[in-house]
Formats: sequence, structure tokens, C-alpha cells
Amino acid sequence: MAGLWKSYQVLMTKYPWSVQIVTAGSLMGVGDVISQQLFERRGLNHHNVQRTAKMMSIGFFFVGPVIGSWYKVLDRLVVGGTKSAAVKKMLADQLCFAPCFLGAFISISGALNGLTLEDNVTRLKRVRLFTSRFIPALLRLRHSERSSQPAGRV
Repeated sequence: MAGLWKSYQVLMTKYPWSVQIVTAGSLMGVGDVISQQLFERRGLNHHNVQRTAKMMSIGFFFVGPVIGSWYKVLDRLVVGGTKSAAVKKMLADQLCFAPCFLGAFISISGALNGLTLEDNVTRLKRVRLFTSRFIPALLRLRHSERSSQPAGRV
């Protein structure tokens, strides 16, 4: 196992972009298999291979590239390896990036599963409702005020 990890690290150093993308897609595929087999208890005969392929596609073409790019930007925005820098990165990630990423992820997965635009908007509203109920106001992204402004005003 240690040899496998070392090989992964070597590949990550040589080909960071490609390895990031392959890792994201693979992990999303494995996650879907775990979900279907352990939580939904579908069994191998009823495993939804198309669903797993869709999740892997989202990982390969959206999650891997977007998160890989975001971490590059984040490393440029917050420099250093101190505890303070780590907290700043975590706050920027969770308060700025995560809400946008989640909205895009939900929309893409909904579209791949045949949801209409209206269905996707309903899903996003449910997520926002959950967020407004269970996430303290200070930790929520404040976009509603900006989105209600007329065009050109922020």
C-alpha cells in the first residue's frame, strides 16, 4: 500500500492536472458504487451503471478541473503554510467557493439526470432553504441583496 501511495505522489508531481482529474472522476465513481451497494443495498444485479458513469463524468469533466483550478487560485490568493493561512484558505473555500460550486454541481447532476430547468431551480431553492435554516447567518454567502439589485448596480 505504501508503494502505491508513493507512485501516486510521483504521478501527482509529474502530471498534477491529469492526476487531479482522474482522481476526482474515480473517487466519484467509487462513491456512487458505495452509495448504491452499502446504503441503497441494490445488489450487483440492480446496480445502476449509467448513474455511476454519470457521476464519474461529472468528476472527470467538472469536479476535477474546477477544484484543481480553484486550489491554484487559492494558493495565489493566500500564500504561506501557517495556521493563519490555512484558516484563511478554509474560510475562502467554504464561504466563497463552496456555495457556487454546490449550485453548479446540483444543476449539472440534475441536467444529466433529465431534470428540466424548473426542476433544477426547485432543487436549488430546497438547498437554499436548508442552508437558511441550519447554517448561521454569519456563515452564509450574502448574495440575495446583490441579486435583487437592478442590472449594473452592486
